[in-house]
Amino acid sequence: MTRQHGFIRMFASALAASLLPFITVHAQPATTFPDKPIRLVVPYGPGGSPDVLARLLGQNLAIALKQPVVIDNKPGANGIIAAQFVAKAPNDGYTLLVADTGHLAVNPALYANLPYDPERDFTPVSLATWTPFFLVVNTSKISATTLQQLLALAKAEPGKLTYGSSGNGSPHHVTTEVFKSEAGVNIQHIPFKGVAESVPALLGGQIDMMFVALPSVAANIQSGKLRALAVSSEQRSSLMPSVPTVAESGLPGFALVSNIGVLAPAGTSRERIALLNAAIVQSLKSPELAQKFPSLGMELVGSTPADYAAMIKADKPRFQRIVQKIGMKID
Repeated sequence: MTRQHGFIRMFASALAASLLPFITVHAQPATTFPDKPIRLVVPYGPGGSPDVLARLLGQNLAIALKQPVVIDNKPGANGIIAAQFVAKAPNDGYTLLVADTGHLAVNPALYANLPYDPERDFTPVSLATWTPFFLVVNTSKISATTLQQLLALAKAEPGKLTYGSSGNGSPHHVTTEVFKSEAGVNIQHIPFKGVAESVPALLGGQIDMMFVALPSVAANIQSGKLRALAVSSEQRSSLMPSVPTVAESGLPGFALVSNIGVLAPAGTSRERIALLNAAIVQSLKSPELAQKFPSLGMELVGSTPADYAAMIKADKPRFQRIVQKIGMKID
């Protein structure tokens, strides 16, 4: 080998060695997402529909994402505390909000200075479920066995009967106020911090009735402590087909349900949103959830991020009109 050939070979070897680190780094895959626990922030205390959804969904997400999923309950201020927390969280896909119609459509209609904007501050991941509300009464206080009998009691003594909700502006609150407006009755509102407070108050007799999702009251309906008089959906619930809708019980056209979905902070990358969406939709299709959720009064949906975003955008003006129509105010 000539000196020239030896020099060229040495130079090539040195060049290859100098480029090796760059070649290696380039060949390494990007950091796998997720590589740490995912947090699902729930705007209610334990026991409510969003909490039940988050816990069951979280179990399946942990399997799909191969990372633990932590449920973080942040009740209070009608979901504002939880929503603001997620809105300000890093947009890395590790902190997600489990929100319902109240947080995304009703709050913007009620609060002039809402510290978050559902469209500006969040990136929708997927719609998860829709949930009808059952109008239930305390059987030891209310003798009515039909909606018409309940309305007769309310009209006989305006302002005497009371109803509970999960807070001012919550879906339970809005649903009942629309009900009151269309029925022409005066029933006093008693707000609580989530169904973890309102349902025990109903059972204890501090309030007379409330519109509530089935998971929170099913056992007490079965035991006879509560009685379901009507359901807020357009069609009867397949779980309790004997319970008539509000519409067929004397208020034609009445239909309100609550949607629950998952959102990430605004600016979360499309790649991570797509991965989270796929995992959520996959989890919602699991046989385990398909078996459990109907008995919880929820219909599993799943959607694309774009479809969920379109629904949120459409719901805002709809509930703005509802709030204005019934003259609803924060009390």
